[in-house]
Amino acid sequence: MAAEYATFGLAPAMRAGGVLADGDYQVHRDFMDFIVDGRSLLFRLSDLDAVSPLASDVPPAIFTAQVRSLLLETDAPLPGGRYVIYGCPECADLACGAVTAVILRDGDDFVWRDFAWQTGERADLEFNGYHGIGPYRFPGAEYRAALAALLDGDRTARTPRRVLLIGARVALLARLAAALRTIGIGADITQDAGAVPADELRAYGAVAFGSAVGDEQRAAVRRAFADAGVDVPHVDGLAPIVPLLVAQIEHALDDGPAGRRRLTRLTATGAAADVEVTSPCRVRLTAYRLDRLHRTRTHEVFDGVLDPGVHRVALDAGTVKGESYLVARAPGSVLVTAVTHGKPG
Repeated sequence: MAAEYATFGLAPAMRAGGVLADGDYQVHRDFMDFIVDGRSLLFRLSDLDAVSPLASDVPPAIFTAQVRSLLLETDAPLPGGRYVIYGCPECADLACGAVTAVILRDGDDFVWRDFAWQTGERADLEFNGYHGIGPYRFPGAEYRAALAALLDGDRTARTPRRVLLIGARVALLARLAAALRTIGIGADITQDAGAVPADELRAYGAVAFGSAVGDEQRAAVRRAFADAGVDVPHVDGLAPIVPLLVAQIEHALDDGPAGRRRLTRLTATGAAADVEVTSPCRVRLTAYRLDRLHRTRTHEVFDGVLDPGVHRVALDAGTVKGESYLVARAPGSVLVTAVTHGKPG
């Protein structure tokens, strides 16, 4: 198949971390995504939880080596001229699986072809090839300029992955901070942001308020950030449930455009949840609530692959009774909503 010309670009993206219903963690990763003809290449690969090799948390020398590799300034890392395009967000081990492709020069152009899912030294195109993806021919000047820009400036140009936690329940905030740090998000705790130097406030990507924080204290924190000349999202904690709060903060840290998110809308009643996705992907819905003894109750209510569009998922009234909350997760996206007890729209 002849490679048709396509535009090439890069855009900041994230793989949302989180505390999962079974107690496991998934790490937050910021990376540069490949944009082909104005659309994320990752989104063309349905139900794939992965990041590109151009991640913000890799050492500078490795990051530079990855860029130069994609520019074909070094030998291909895999046999057959193959390069890793997307890999495991947890360990980057090829054994976990990776999307690879042949990258070559044709005159001044760069061609990406023979995309495949690869778990060993060699790819099996017949059984594991992405036959509907590519080949793509990128104009050399555009391709080189996009990648070379990463060597000259900010690698991802994303909001800092640190959050300032404001609240009175020290034990809860300590557990929340520990969970955030586990997934790769820095977290600090204070009751008076006015005492924090302006330079430190500028290092935060979000501020989260506990439900017990009063209006006066919230206003003082907002003034402190305004005086520091920084505008960050403010998260109002829905309930003292650590996985729920982690999801809220993850959503607040996602500053990417809506068109590059797989989840764009989530609403829920006691009878059903409506979730909207932009590309085929695996979606997991988890319900959280506190029982009468203030213990956290967690229920997985849906786990499956959804096609683009709006989908209605039936909910068990017993699972989401009282004050309940729903978290939707897809590769790279997380949304949170309170469950309202009325008829679905």
